Amino acid sequence: MTKVMKTMDGNEAAAYAAYAFTDVAAIYPITPSSPMAEHVDEWSAHGKKNIFGQKVKVVEMESEGGASGAVHGSLSAGALTTTFTASQGLLLMIPNMYKIAGELLPGVFHVSARALAGHALSIFGDHSDVMACRQTGFAML
Repeated sequence: MTKVMKTMDGNEAAAYAAYAFTDVAAIYPITPSSPMAEHVDEWSAHGKKNIFGQKVKVVEMESEGGASGAVHGSLSAGALTTTFTASQGLLLMIPNMYKIAGELLPGVFHVSARALAGHALSIFGDHSDVMACRQTGFAML
């Protein structure tokens, strides 16, 4: 039996895992996490099924706060829900993260960690965005 191997980056690998276990994906593009959302959106548009035999419902919101609000609402309705973000986008999701954690809802935020912008835009990787969310009550892996 021949194994098929595929080379991929971290965004695509995370998108595969997210798609497999998700009913709803609320997305808003922000670099460097945009490819995760783009993969999920493309697979859904082509009718790819997740492990539950369903096509993932993808909703593109108008802001990061809207995406996290959609995650909260979808989780409250009982759907397995995810989103993808980084940097300032994650910071804009903090108010809803408190609600989601406080209500013990099982959502997943896939974060491609990126430096927070100071006086100039920064595209370098670090964990300042993730560390800013430690107090929300989210479990972080």
